[in-house]
Amino acid sequence: MSLEILDWLKERGITVNNPDMIHQAFMHSSYANEHRSHHDNERLEFMGDAVLQLWSSDHIFPLDPPLNEGQMTKLRAQLVCEKALAMYGRKMHLNDYLLLGSGEEKTGGRNKDAIIADMFEAFLGALYLDQGMSAADNILTEAITPYLKHPAEVKVIKDYKTRFQEYVQTDNRRTVRYELVKESGPSNQPTFVMNVIVDNLVMGTGTGSSKKQAEQNAAKDAFEKMVK
Repeated sequence: MSLEILDWLKERGITVNNPDMIHQAFMHSSYANEHRSHHDNERLEFMGDAVLQLWSSDHIFPLDPPLNEGQMTKLRAQLVCEKALAMYGRKMHLNDYLLLGSGEEKTGGRNKDAIIADMFEAFLGALYLDQGMSAADNILTEAITPYLKHPAEVKVIKDYKTRFQEYVQTDNRRTVRYELVKESGPSNQPTFVMNVIVDNLVMGTGTGSSKKQAEQNAAKDAFEKMVK
């Protein structure tokens, strides 16, 4: 597998220094638990999330005509939501390189949005740590730039977080944030509980197998309460 992803990268002009770290980016916790000497991709996912937020902000800000703060926040949320990241991963066939435990493989983990989205972020994190921002930019330009050039197409990846953000930001003085309430379960099957908070008031709560999924469900809960 590692040789195949390295070949994929070479086709894009990227030669890595630390192949093991790139390999780790595709290693789901279910695989790591079956091969106890390995580490999963969760730490790299943390780094990749930061890279993704910076890259998307940097490319949204100079759009012409300029967007206001609420519009920029909405567009960024659409571009980096779980469904969008999973879509990029599938279009680039990166989920072909996922390393999954046998149980997760049998239950369709290779095509689950949460797993592909986490892998995509971890991959960006690994590239950034190995090569710096230029390599991550190479991948994100291929994945996301078409949606920046044709904003109408972003509607296909609209999600509850975006819908809730739009609803709340009819008054652009209001702030929205997500807060982890609880994490439970084994590392290969975690459960997360997230609150969505508007101006320090808890507006909704959601549960999911990933933080992103829990955030989506919290936003859905809040959105459905507010539009009743």
